[in-house]
Amino acid sequence: MNGENPFAREKDWQRLKQGLRDIARREVRARFHHVSVALKADGSLVTEADRAMQQAMENFLHEHWPQYAFLGEESSCQVQDAALARQGGCWILDPLDGTTNFSHGFEMFSVSLALLVEGQVVLGLVLDPLRDELFAARRGKGAELNGCSLSLGKVPSSLAACLALVDFKRLPDELAAAMAVNPPYASQRNLGTVALDWCWLAAGRADIYLHGGQKLWDYAAGHLIFREAGGVACTLQEEPVPVLETRPRSAVAAGNENLLALWFAAIKTLS
Repeated sequence: MNGENPFAREKDWQRLKQGLRDIARREVRARFHHVSVALKADGSLVTEADRAMQQAMENFLHEHWPQYAFLGEESSCQVQDAALARQGGCWILDPLDGTTNFSHGFEMFSVSLALLVEGQVVLGLVLDPLRDELFAARRGKGAELNGCSLSLGKVPSSLAACLALVDFKRLPDELAAAMAVNPPYASQRNLGTVALDWCWLAAGRADIYLHGGQKLWDYAAGHLIFREAGGVACTLQEEPVPVLETRPRSAVAAGNENLLALWFAAIKTLS
């Protein structure tokens, strides 16, 4: 893989990271608190920042690495399907993950970029533009935050000691109600940006995770970062999280296999 992957070279890796930072500073952070919002056909929100970030990033990637196709959240379904089907590799971009937060002035959103080659995510970048935190990973080379290594060390041995990231909105009604009334963890948060969910787990800022439905551009980069930091995950159906399609996938995650088994068992009991 390294022989075919330009991002094994430090020069290209640093150029990609700096390009993402520069473009997000100009197209996303500069528009925060100065945002116009519209509704997409599916009822979700889209802003000028979503569109501007996607176009600028697509231009940058095509200029430097034109060999790869491009799939953005704001692309049409036809463009997304064609990009995934193309041989040779595909960029996967969420130009603004957490648009609802962004449009309400809530300071929790991110930009997520992954590269898919031969059916595998080979790199992932997730940027928090306000905090200037860039989470990154290359497959098999570990995870990092602003250039410093990320590795999950001590993980709680019981659910009762865990801080959980849980998105109730997309869970089955029965499970969401039961977990709200009888939570098996110490406390719960919801960031409102899937990409940062995965990265905060990788940084040890939360211990366990449950989400009922996230799309490829939401999790492609963040899941790789979390996995490279030592975390483990599956879906509610006990399948691998990453798949090469755009339909929503559930996610159950924890810092190690033992904690994941406890977490999964608790979810099944409540379901």
